[in-house]
This record gives sequence, structure tokens and C-alpha cells, in this order.
Amino acid sequence: MEKILNKAEQHIFELFKNALPKTYLYHNYLHTQRVFETAKEIIDSSETEIDKDSEEAVLLAAWFHDAGYIKGSENHEQRSVEIAEEFLKENNLEKGKISLVKDCILATKFDQKPNSFLEEIIKDADSSHLAKKYFTEVSELLRQELMLEKDITYTSKEWREENIKLFTEQHQYYTRYAIENWEPKKNKNLLSILKKKKKGKKKRQKEDLKAKLKAKYKHESPERGIQTLYRVTLRNHIKLSDIADTKANILLSVNAIIISLALANLIPKLDAPSNRHLMIPSLILVLFSVAAIILSIMSTQPKVTGGEFTREQVTNRKVNLLFFGNFFKMSYDRYQEAIDEVINDKSYVYKMLTKDLYLLGLVLKKKYSLLKITYIVFTIGIILSVVAFIFAFANVELAEKVAEPIISK
Repeated sequence: MEKILNKAEQHIFELFKNALPKTYLYHNYLHTQRVFETAKEIIDSSETEIDKDSEEAVLLAAWFHDAGYIKGSENHEQRSVEIAEEFLKENNLEKGKISLVKDCILATKFDQKPNSFLEEIIKDADSSHLAKKYFTEVSELLRQELMLEKDITYTSKEWREENIKLFTEQHQYYTRYAIENWEPKKNKNLLSILKKKKKGKKKRQKEDLKAKLKAKYKHESPERGIQTLYRVTLRNHIKLSDIADTKANILLSVNAIIISLALANLIPKLDAPSNRHLMIPSLILVLFSVAAIILSIMSTQPKVTGGEFTREQVTNRKVNLLFFGNFFKMSYDRYQEAIDEVINDKSYVYKMLTKDLYLLGLVLKKKYSLLKITYIVFTIGIILSVVAFIFAFANVELAEKVAEPIISK
């Protein structure tokens, strides 16, 4: 018996290694080996005595029961029978024993009821994983196999439901040994699945409730819209302030360069009699550039207030605690105390935000008004300077024309 079983094991190993698609993550050599070992376990532990020929037939069936998967899962039991029959005939096994092997293989069909003790053994061995500690891992491999091979996808929830249905409605053990030793472990695995189902249900309920509350808050609470209004408006004001400061810095830099060039290259040459006609245009250019610099500085100059507030101002809601100019001289404890007093007063918080927004608007109005004047002054200065230089050069040419006949005489 050992000789033919060893040959069968080697034959199945080579067959699966060379011909079984890699997508069969569950129905492979390892599963077949487990079925063989659990079938032997049932035989060795069973109170019912079976002869050597019957034992050999069951164990051979265990090796060949999934051999048909090399050509696909559909009707694989019948193909397994054909593969087993061919192998057993080549090894000169008796027809009666071959018939027993074939019956045992066909008994592994999912909806097939066993008709003998031998068929009960192979049937229980094929589903022994339901009572093992590694059931979760094996079950996941089967789910992945179905996805890869048949393009059947189960979510975690759906797969739990399928397993619960299998445990409670579709599967049962038949041998006394399996019922006494594996049924309790099978029930333990079932309880584990049910706990996961309950936990998943609670998690989904919690997530649904959270989503509903979030949606309700989003659509029904006016606070969200108010906060967005303040946030967007304050951000826009700050951006406008940054733009104004950038423009003022540009004007400041340009006019500083003009004055530097004038002082370095133009003004030192005005002492020469031939350059006296350039004095007025140069003076216009420098004066207007200085005026533009002064206005640019005024538009960016910060205004800092006293930096202190009194308890009465906080109590009477007369101070804006959000503006640094009202608290930079106060101690942290005094400031924290004031914030704690007003932070629960929602209307006052909104009033402070409104006041902060209003004061920012006033600052922007001043900045942009000064910028407008600065641009006007800068533009007028450039135009007047150019006109003055043109006029000065034109007068020099006229004087030279008048003086030319006198010099020639």
C-alpha cells in the first residue's frame, strides 16, 4: 500500500507543479496534502474498523480528488476520476479498488451525500479546514481564487455572509470522529465570524451616523456659512494688503534707483557752464522721485496703538482682542483671562471678527489712496522731467544757431 500511495503523491505533486494554473490559490497541492493527512487521521482514530484495501482506496482518492483542476473547476470531479483511473490502471490496481477510488472522488462534490463510511471519510477530510485554526487564512485564499479564476468578487461583508451560510445551512460532518472532535472547533470559527459581522455592523452604523450628522451640520447649521464668510473675506483683505505693500516697495525701489543715478552721474556735471540748461529738468526729476518715495513710505508705515486694555473694556465688550495692537503690552495671563471671558460669547466673537475686518478695510483704503497719489506723482514727475529735458536741449540748439553768424564774422 505504501508503494502505490508514494507513487500517487509524487504523481500529483508533478502534475500540479507542471499543469495547475497559478490562479488556484486554494485548490492546490497543499490542500490535497491536508485532505490526505486528515483522511488518515480519521481512519487511524475511528472506532469503525476498515480493511487495508478500503483504507488504500480512500487515501488514493484523497490524492486524486482535485486533480481535475488542471483543466478548470467545472466538472473537475469527473476529470479527477479519469486521471485517477488512468494512473491506477498503469499501476495494475484491481478493478474493484479502482471503483472504490472513483466513488470516493465523486463523493467530494459539494452537494453530494455520502453513501458509505469511506465516502464519509473523504467528505469530512475535504472540509476539515472549517474546524482548523488556519480557517481564516484558507478562506481568504479561496476568496482570492474565485476572484482570479472566475472573476467573482466578494466584499468582506458578502464573504462573511457566504461563510455563515456554509457553516449553518450547507455543511455537516458525517463521521463520529469529525463530529466529536471537529464540530466544536467549527462552531468556534462560526462564532468568530459572527463576532466580526456584529463588529462590522456596529462600525457601519457608527460611520452612517457620523456621515448623517456631518451632512446635517453642513446643510442645516448656519455657523459653517458664517465662518466661511469671515475666513474668505479676511483672507482676501490680507492678500490685498500684501499686493499694496508690494506695489509700494516697487515704487520705492524704482525712485531710489532714479535718485541714486541722478546724484552719481547727472548732478555733479551741472557745475559746468555747458550743462547749466539741465539744472531745472534734473531738479524736477529728483523732487518728484523724493515725493514718490515719501508717499510710498507713508502707505507702508504701520500704525501701532497703545497695546493695553482694561478689565472694564473686556467686561463691556469694548476692545478687539484679535488685533495685536490692543494687547502686545499685556501679560499672557491677563490676555488669557480676557479671552476665556469672551470666547463663550458667540455674538462678541463675531463682533470682534467684524471689527477686525472693518479696520483692515480702513487700512486698505488708506494704503490704496496713498498708492494712487504716489502713482500720479510718479507719472507727472516722469512726464515733466522728459518735457523739461526736451525743452532744455531745444533752447541750447536755438542759442547756437543765433550765435553762429556772429562767431563767423
